[in-house]
Amino acid sequence: MLLSHFLKIRRKVYLDNNATTSVLLSVARRMNHVLRKHYGNPSSLSHDAIKSSVIIDDSRAVIAETVNADRSEIFFTGSASEANNAVIKSLAEHSFPAKKKILSTPIEHASVMSSLAYLEQKGFSIEYIPVDSKGRVLIESFQQMIDEATFLVCCMLANNEIGVIQDIKQITEIAHSKQVPVFSDCVQALGKIPVDLKELNVDYASFSAHKIHGPKGVGAMYVNSGSFISSFIHGGHQENGLRAGTESIHNIAGFAEACKNVKKNLKLSVKTKLIKDFFINELIRIKPDIILNSVLDENCLPNTVNVVFTGVNNAALMAALDYFGIAVSAGSACNTQSNDASHVLKAIGLTDQQTRESIRFSLPADISKSQIKYVLSILEQAVSEKLPSIGMLEPKQLNEELINHPDTLIVDVRFWHDRLIVKGIPNSREINFFAFKKYFKHFPLDKNIILVCQGGFFAPIIGYAMKQHGYKNVQFLMLGIIGWQKANPELYNKIAGKNIIKL
Repeated sequence: MLLSHFLKIRRKVYLDNNATTSVLLSVARRMNHVLRKHYGNPSSLSHDAIKSSVIIDDSRAVIAETVNADRSEIFFTGSASEANNAVIKSLAEHSFPAKKKILSTPIEHASVMSSLAYLEQKGFSIEYIPVDSKGRVLIESFQQMIDEATFLVCCMLANNEIGVIQDIKQITEIAHSKQVPVFSDCVQALGKIPVDLKELNVDYASFSAHKIHGPKGVGAMYVNSGSFISSFIHGGHQENGLRAGTESIHNIAGFAEACKNVKKNLKLSVKTKLIKDFFINELIRIKPDIILNSVLDENCLPNTVNVVFTGVNNAALMAALDYFGIAVSAGSACNTQSNDASHVLKAIGLTDQQTRESIRFSLPADISKSQIKYVLSILEQAVSEKLPSIGMLEPKQLNEELINHPDTLIVDVRFWHDRLIVKGIPNSREINFFAFKKYFKHFPLDKNIILVCQGGFFAPIIGYAMKQHGYKNVQFLMLGIIGWQKANPELYNKIAGKNIIKL
């Protein structure tokens, strides 16, 4: 089918819902109402303040009911990442020096992994429970690893990258037999599978509003009644003295409003799973050598598909999909600036090369079959190389001779904060990524254009757009400037940052 045909039927299909979700109209209306009508500080004593306090209390009750907890066990945070940090570091400080060991899965969210790495530098012992090729915890290994020195077990309910669902009830039963508490990141599970904290019997859990069509900037921390937790932001009495600071009332109200939609999404999950299965079968037809990183049974989220497109660079494929209005991800949204291989995919046995060929599709609950067919049609054209392709340059290939060649034009599309971390490639033109189209007139059509970004994901997006605008010689630097710096340390130290032109 001709490319021009696809351009005529270009659609918007958002398949990155594990990164974030669209805000429901009912949530936006509720938040707008609270912003306009309930601006009182809930810590004051006025009539307006009391109304604000009631909104927080009612919202806490709604969220608690959604996950089968008591309202006194729910504490609001600025994000699930904040909740994850608070639980892990609080328990570490409380247990030290009597106990120093934490058991965790190697496929936790970046906020958990980074917190554990931080504690390891402080002298704590962090041990990772092995998982199988689909990310499922090896229970026998876990039983052998837990001991009297262990003070916490970290195990997420559902993984954000591959969608695997863990048997938290069994893990908790084993941990509690050793008097060890369990913390579970439940962010990706809420709204996709039933989450009953009393049934799971975990001691701590975290949630995020923006994963269930609520606002960004608000999360929740569950602390089972009687479990220890210490203050993590000091300076006020808010959240029972745990988290000081005037509450974001409109965000909290929006979180609660989004929770009211959870039951509806759970009912839709049956249909979502059927469309997901259809999608997987069609992917296998289109490219038989794909590798599925997500399990096909009930132990996987109904909306999540992680696939290795063997021999296809994921950055280039994502750029093609993005051009045709399809949003996907290469993994966790919290790590898109890095060119490091996904720790989740590495934990299930993938090679570095396979991680560079993996894409995550996370479907919305209301996905339609026609939308998926559109995605499949673009994918089929892309993997069969019927769409215009972008050249890919290995970091080692970008040597001093190529950099200084008169026909080479290096375009740096990084964000301003990235430029503070790593110096630019010599002779490069720096442009604003968000306004790149207005710079097209600055670049002659006959030049060999090399696009570079920080980690290798944003440059191909611009490259694909340039191909559609008549630029024939367009390449992007694989793994980005970070990859170039690592591959050419001597060259980087010698020439990086020289003769940079800001457009």
